Amino acid sequence: MANLGLNVLFADDEAHIRTVMENELPLMGHTVTVCPDGLTAIEILKEKDFDVLILDLDMPGASGLEVLKAAHEMASDADAIILTGKGSEEAAVHSFREGIWNYLNKPCRLEVIEQNLADIAQKREMTQKLRAMTSRLERAEGKQKLVGESDAMKRVHLLIDKIAPTDSTVVILGETGTGKELAAREIHAKSRRAQKPFVAVNCGALPENLIESELFGHKKGSFTGADSHRVGLLEVADNGTLFLDEIGELPKGVQAKLLRFLENGEVRKIGENSSRVCDVRVICATLRNVEEMVALGDFRQDLWFRINTFEIQLPPLRERLEDLPDLLVHLANRYKKGEKFSSVGQVFTPEAFSLLSRYSWPGNVRQLANVTEHALILSDHFPMGTGVLPHQVQAEAGQEPPLRRAPEPPRAGGGRPSPILDEDAEELMAFDSGKTLRDIENEAIVSALRRNGGNKAKAAEELGISLKTLYNKLNQLQETAKKSD
Repeated sequence: MANLGLNVLFADDEAHIRTVMENELPLMGHTVTVCPDGLTAIEILKEKDFDVLILDLDMPGASGLEVLKAAHEMASDADAIILTGKGSEEAAVHSFREGIWNYLNKPCRLEVIEQNLADIAQKREMTQKLRAMTSRLERAEGKQKLVGESDAMKRVHLLIDKIAPTDSTVVILGETGTGKELAAREIHAKSRRAQKPFVAVNCGALPENLIESELFGHKKGSFTGADSHRVGLLEVADNGTLFLDEIGELPKGVQAKLLRFLENGEVRKIGENSSRVCDVRVICATLRNVEEMVALGDFRQDLWFRINTFEIQLPPLRERLEDLPDLLVHLANRYKKGEKFSSVGQVFTPEAFSLLSRYSWPGNVRQLANVTEHALILSDHFPMGTGVLPHQVQAEAGQEPPLRRAPEPPRAGGGRPSPILDEDAEELMAFDSGKTLRDIENEAIVSALRRNGGNKAKAAEELGISLKTLYNKLNQLQETAKKSD
């Protein structure tokens, strides 16, 4: 077991226990300060910072929980372990509500203390890495945020402001690239947990046999390949927020375990019999139709009811093109260091902006960010013209002026026509074959699925798109079919 040394404050009124800890903790690789009562512990906390507090629940002068409360008032981020010789369920529940790491009954074996300290060390190291990565990203790209003042985005911001101060679970719905993780981060930033970890997990990007270990952790030797003890991301997110992107990809077995966690807060590692309680707010996101998955038996209905306490729907970019100028300015300022654009006219020529306004944006804001970065790399002057836009934007948008009204640049106090294709516009877009672009795309998807026996992963590979994009296209196809019915 790798040792990551911690600075530990140990407080207990029993002299022989203090002696044992004073001798044994340094052998585990930790630095320890011992004290005989709660008041002494509080005085020491005023002078020194600690990573971990190991506190006897019942001590002269001040109890372990009173010491912990004093530590919180001093803005200490130390993790706390409570020891007690006369434990009760009520005391344990109260302790966990105070944000402790674990609650252990005396007599407590040294190996249990050692394992708890090892877990805390690993968790703190992972938390520091997450914060460092976030800091580097913000320095490189600027702080990312949801941009937009359209009516649709105003509703989103209003919902975020309403739900953020609570601890309710949230489901964020929307197509790929609409900013679901940004919405989750904004909820976290406006919550009481803002100074605690924000941990994002893409459930669709993790192998099915590893996702339980990633979330809940595992004990060394619990399965083939478990060469070391691992702290799960739920423990890393303790007192903070866990964002589960693509929740629809979660395996059924892990769905059951996640439901148990949401009901009682208990985290049990793979291969362990004991568990610990974590205080984590869970935010989920998906582009899939989970209610349909529930009906098909692919997603647990009780879990869906449990996580869907509050729902936020993010609009696709094509439905809020009035936000396009603000988004382009924000993205240009984010990618072009040293420049400071204040209007879209400083970034793109009217001709280029007209093409961008007529494009359908299947990848939404994420695709817009890529297109903006692409243009900035190619361009050596501003405003940028149509020549620096990717081929697919020029090819699609360039065909459309005779067929679909191009939105004008935003006017004060006014909106612009929506570029969403209605039935008449689709007829106008017909090729000589009489088929629309959407018809051709849908036929290609259906044919690929048939050739691959309904295997979506193989079909997506054949089509040259991601599996998530394929699901998105299928959902759009289903919605179109429902409307036609």
